[in-house]
Amino acid sequence: MKARLRKFLIAISETFWLVPAAMTLLGISLAIACVQIDAAGLLPPWLLNSPLLYSGGGTGARILLGAVASSTIGVAGTVFSITIAALSLAAGQMGPRLLRNFVKDRGNQLTLGVFLATFSYALMVLRTVRTQGDGAFVPHLSLSFGILLAFVSVGTLIYFVGHMAGRINVDTVIGLVSEDVRTAIDRLTLDTRQPAPPPIEIWRDAVPVCDDRSGYLQQFDSAGLAGWAKENDAIIHLLVRPGDYVFPGAPIALVRPQTDGCEDAIRAATALGGQRGSDSDLEFPIRQLVEVAVRALSPGINDPHTAMSVIDRLGAALCDMVPRHLSTGLTLIDGRLVLVMPAITYDGLVDAMFHMIRQNGVGSTAVLIRVLEVLTAVMSCETDIMRQRTLRRHADLVLAEARQIGSQADRDTLDLRHKAFMVMMERGPVGHLFVMPAGDDKDA
Repeated sequence: MKARLRKFLIAISETFWLVPAAMTLLGISLAIACVQIDAAGLLPPWLLNSPLLYSGGGTGARILLGAVASSTIGVAGTVFSITIAALSLAAGQMGPRLLRNFVKDRGNQLTLGVFLATFSYALMVLRTVRTQGDGAFVPHLSLSFGILLAFVSVGTLIYFVGHMAGRINVDTVIGLVSEDVRTAIDRLTLDTRQPAPPPIEIWRDAVPVCDDRSGYLQQFDSAGLAGWAKENDAIIHLLVRPGDYVFPGAPIALVRPQTDGCEDAIRAATALGGQRGSDSDLEFPIRQLVEVAVRALSPGINDPHTAMSVIDRLGAALCDMVPRHLSTGLTLIDGRLVLVMPAITYDGLVDAMFHMIRQNGVGSTAVLIRVLEVLTAVMSCETDIMRQRTLRRHADLVLAEARQIGSQADRDTLDLRHKAFMVMMERGPVGHLFVMPAGDDKDA
């Protein structure tokens, strides 16, 4: 239940309608409160005669509030119609999955909330205004607040135009997703190395636990499932991790020994959804970045500079990971192993970063060169031998792609960049200085 509750709360926090709905209710509440103050005659005479408050009659008040209500709802509809068109164009260039970032953007939500709150406020106050023939009642304080909200709406419109112009810029989107990558690295990696997973022999007598549900694993309550395993003297090996797809009828876990209630415990500790997206899935924001690069390399867009910008951010993420350690997926309670779940490896992470970009960038020598340059920069600060081997494997794969390039000059440039990578790996930054830059006819 904890996993499902967390999934529900995250889904609610990322919905587009929550903030506008709350601000609309706030506008209605403010209108009722201001009208009550006006009706009770609580305003001092000096304030009623102040130029800061509305001093017109009932007819003018109706016209004013009607103009505020009609203009705010009209502007809101027009602006957001144009926004949907702009986002459709942006989705074609950067990928529809990135629209999730626009939907949960607080600036967009607050803008719509201000317009709807002003509209609702004006309507609620308008229904209380009475002319002389109906028994005159003009809520001066309420009218003054309505005018103030109208000016706030004008300022919000100016803010929104500039905000959206920046948001649909591809560099801004790349920067925002890169921040998501950095946040995920800080949250999902460790300061110290965890113990290695147990040998697979301990699972020979394990019993598979099947699940008839389907969908992406979005939330997982590891603490709750580990506590259940400890209470029942069991060891559970989960076969999926957050972000993986659960197939109906397929085993979702292994348990040793067979324990009654294990299937219900796993079901309670996991929450599935129709879309991939989890705060425990390190690959998800990385794949969003990669999607931007792959689309930029498509023949219809052909924007290698965007792809190179993504490659730079991926390299920065790998540099951020240098002092960090990936989890091995083990949960121990009182020194006893109770839960094992699949853990992302450094190999898998780098594969997710560069495989698709390299495969789609074969026709762009500049992109392949940039991949080698970024790998060289990461190698300059990475000291772990196993991680260095992973980086070299990808550098070798890029060099292998050079055989498909028709220009000998381009192949020579890639070969020189690969040589610089190897020197950085073997001799460090000092040795890297002795590799001549591209275009020099001297040997390194």
